[in-house]
Amino acid sequence: MVDFVFLIIITSGVVLCLLRMLKGPAAPDRAVAVDTIATITTALLVLLGSIFERYVYLDVALVYAVLTFIGSVAIARFLEKGI
Repeated sequence: MVDFVFLIIITSGVVLCLLRMLKGPAAPDRAVAVDTIATITTALLVLLGSIFERYVYLDVALVYAVLTFIGSVAIARFLEKGI
């Protein structure tokens, strides 16, 4: 039951971030929304690993978080300086 509540909270967070991504008045707002969605997805992977007792999801979440960080830094540098 508690896992279901967490899934609803995570889903509502993703939906709110998607709305911000679509309505964002500027590119940095959209970039922050995408980064937040990636962070929420990482939390979802950890939660799924806990629910299904498959700890490979934790490794996948760690790799996903590192790649998301690298992508966020690349987007931030592009928005700051251009190509």
